[in-house]
Amino acid sequence: MSGLVDRHVAFVEALRAAGLPVSLAEDVDAARAITRLPLDDREILRTAYAATLVKRETHRSAFDALFDLYFPALVGAGRTAREDEEVGDDAGPQDTGPALKDFQQRMAEAMSAGDRDAQLELAIEAVGTFGFLPGRGPRMSSFSAYQALKRTAPEELVAQIVEGLMSRGLDEDSARRRAAGTIAAFRQMVEGDALRRIAEEKGAEHVAKTTVRPTIDKLDFSSARAADLEQMRREIYPLARRLATRLTQEHHSRRRGPLDFRRTVRASISTGGVPLVTHQKPKRPHRNELVVLCDVSGSVAKFAQFTLLLVFALRDQFTKVRAFTFVDHVHEVTDHFRPGADVADVMAELAAATSQAALWGRTNYGRAFSKFTESYADALGPKTSLLVLGDARSNYSDLQLDVFADMVDSCRHTWWLNPEHTRNWGAGDSAAPRYAEIAPMVECRNLTQLGEFVHDIL
Repeated sequence: MSGLVDRHVAFVEALRAAGLPVSLAEDVDAARAITRLPLDDREILRTAYAATLVKRETHRSAFDALFDLYFPALVGAGRTAREDEEVGDDAGPQDTGPALKDFQQRMAEAMSAGDRDAQLELAIEAVGTFGFLPGRGPRMSSFSAYQALKRTAPEELVAQIVEGLMSRGLDEDSARRRAAGTIAAFRQMVEGDALRRIAEEKGAEHVAKTTVRPTIDKLDFSSARAADLEQMRREIYPLARRLATRLTQEHHSRRRGPLDFRRTVRASISTGGVPLVTHQKPKRPHRNELVVLCDVSGSVAKFAQFTLLLVFALRDQFTKVRAFTFVDHVHEVTDHFRPGADVADVMAELAAATSQAALWGRTNYGRAFSKFTESYADALGPKTSLLVLGDARSNYSDLQLDVFADMVDSCRHTWWLNPEHTRNWGAGDSAAPRYAEIAPMVECRNLTQLGEFVHDIL
């Protein structure tokens, strides 16, 4: 039982390290739940842990990855190992000819038949046979999913798999989609089994720290992949609504309508002509106007993708939004964020549009601010909120601090979101501390920090 307790504690700590908010009460609830369940059923154990520890759908992928590490379905070489099999110094893939062709044939047949159990068996075999990396000591050997997939090359079997699926009644388009999905699932099986074997050798904690990606809200924008953008988009839209709401609330709380003299005098009749209560005229509708300046240089390329998604979300929440991208020159991209536009199409259009923003190929914030003031001064006004998105690294160029100060003074609010850690502000060519003296600068490396910014904005 002590071993199970230690594994439970390590698993919960790994979840917290990956970004899942697991409280002490939830930790205790999970421990109580597993003591009342049959421990020989792994899927029931997974369900119990998920029900007590996972609160958001976006956290499920990280949870499953860590659960598979700390509570693996197999041990050692898995179901393909022979009882008398021993791993020697010359262990590893011995035959890359007939054995490999036979393996690929069996893999194509299993994928064509849609037999997931057989595919799992083959994934285990692929890692053990073709992904083994012999080491110089008893615990120095390891396994590589990359090598196993490179040698077995499941993507080369697409035509054979499609042919097999079409023989079972599927049309060509459906067969190709099914084949692509099956190969992707097989790759995940191979990667999962390789991680399982490495975790047995080096410990689950080591694998969790080096390979398991954090949850989407803790994932640094600089580490985001194309597949993460859609998840980020779903998370950004609620934050955009909150940002627009907080700006409107702040405006109404600080501005009262003009005195309504007639209503005040009329109400004073009941108190003998003494105006104990004053009445104001209704407030004029407030127009939320936002101007966004996005640095799209190479140093913040991944962050630029996030900023454009943020602008896309803000476009639906503010009455008027004007968006500009820059490297050393400014280019307006407002027209790309039209209502009802597809995000993928907009991102593709902006990939071409933002190329016009760079004249010299090096980030120059001072020049960009000067060009913005010269060409788009009408974009800023007393009703405008200015949002600058960038790392403030200006390649030791003239910062034009007075120009930026004039821009800030002409706006109602100004904020700067910086994707770099605060410890790096001021290092090298970073001008973050100097710009931060003019406008509030906030570290914004992930969605959690973006949410905190929206919460603390006013």
